[in-house]
Amino acid sequence: MTIDALLQRANHAHGITALNHMQKEAFEAWAQANDIILYSHTGSGKTMAFATPLILNLSTTVATNPQAIVITPSRELALQVSEIMRTLAQGFKVTCVFGGHRMEEEKLSLYPTPTILVGTPGRILDHLKRGNIALDRVRFLVVDEFDKCLELGFEEEMKQVLEPMKHLEKRMFTSATRIESWPSFIKLKQPCVLNFLEAGNKDISQRIKVKLVECDETEKTDALCRLLLSFPASQHTVVFVNYRDTVDPVCRTLNTRHISAGGYHGEMQQFDREKAVALFNNGSIRVLVATDLAARGLDFENVTHIIHYHLPTTADVFTHRNGRTARVQKCGEVIVMKNNDESLPQFIHVDETLAIPNNPHLNKLEPDMSTLYFKAGKKEKISKADIVGFIVNNSHLSASQVGNIVVKDHYTLVAIPRTDAHTALNSMLSCKIKGKKVPMSITGIRPDKTKRDR
Repeated sequence: MTIDALLQRANHAHGITALNHMQKEAFEAWAQANDIILYSHTGSGKTMAFATPLILNLSTTVATNPQAIVITPSRELALQVSEIMRTLAQGFKVTCVFGGHRMEEEKLSLYPTPTILVGTPGRILDHLKRGNIALDRVRFLVVDEFDKCLELGFEEEMKQVLEPMKHLEKRMFTSATRIESWPSFIKLKQPCVLNFLEAGNKDISQRIKVKLVECDETEKTDALCRLLLSFPASQHTVVFVNYRDTVDPVCRTLNTRHISAGGYHGEMQQFDREKAVALFNNGSIRVLVATDLAARGLDFENVTHIIHYHLPTTADVFTHRNGRTARVQKCGEVIVMKNNDESLPQFIHVDETLAIPNNPHLNKLEPDMSTLYFKAGKKEKISKADIVGFIVNNSHLSASQVGNIVVKDHYTLVAIPRTDAHTALNSMLSCKIKGKKVPMSITGIRPDKTKRDR
């Protein structure tokens, strides 16, 4: 495969027509160095930076080991990276492994051996110990967001996963923050260091406006509502809070005020977390209230506003939260909400102070889309084309009215116009997909749907 052919796939699947400066530098470094360290901000395109040279150097020879391992700190990032890999590495098997679902199902997905294995450190190690995979002939290793892997305490798991890899040709470590002391087990040898953090800060600062809002603590949620209702109705806003116990109460208040909102935090079931991201991206909710778990590793689309409901605790947290907007040359707006008795951290530089409107121009903030849930996915041989054909053939909707489609292993989420959702659902309930009846419903966000076993 050539770089032009790969970029054609990237353009078709992701609208990427050319490599940016950082990605070009990483591509060139891959050809010259065995160890590469890439410092670059979240949202700058690091996945394309390592995926491009890695895929172009894969061999078509059938092997009993994966050729490439990509380690990520979270299941969300693992899923995101694996989806991009699949669109670019057509003809090569890509498998994603992570905790939170059945080990037996993952074990089956490892046969035949994938060419590229993407996963979290603990899950890859679990498969290694069970003998489900062998890593002694792996050629390429990428550890994405290495700083986050260290922060989450995955050092021992990574050490054990890397230990069998005796025949590595290339290693790349990406990080969104500078790492001063690298663990000894990495054994770096004259690495090529690419540092785009300073340039990225300047670039992002030119595309983001930071505004300050001051209010009483007792009026904070009301101030948030008035803020959201003063933004354009087409907004896509992420509201960051410091505590997961804050997420659901804020969501309930927003929805009571007719502001369509969903939550995202670490105690939610994996299905509900995946669904929250899908509904936010496809326009079924306008506001996502989230902890800092959502500040990195998630593929958010077209976020227009970031609101710091609670002040960020560090400069890195501030940077990563803001990185959810102004992605890939787009612009964004950041609102920092400060209680009257709080001091603004020195790392926050405000462009202007914003007065909270008493009479915002909106009285409600509703989505344009609703989401249909189908209880069938990849494992049931359901594709996006199957879903579009089923909807068009069994409802009044046209193909152009079908929005984002997310096909998971055992379920599918499809965005359709909100005003047509119930009529379309009723017309399809008795119909079959590929000869089978599939349960379907209109799905939304359910507050307080959290893990009860922790």
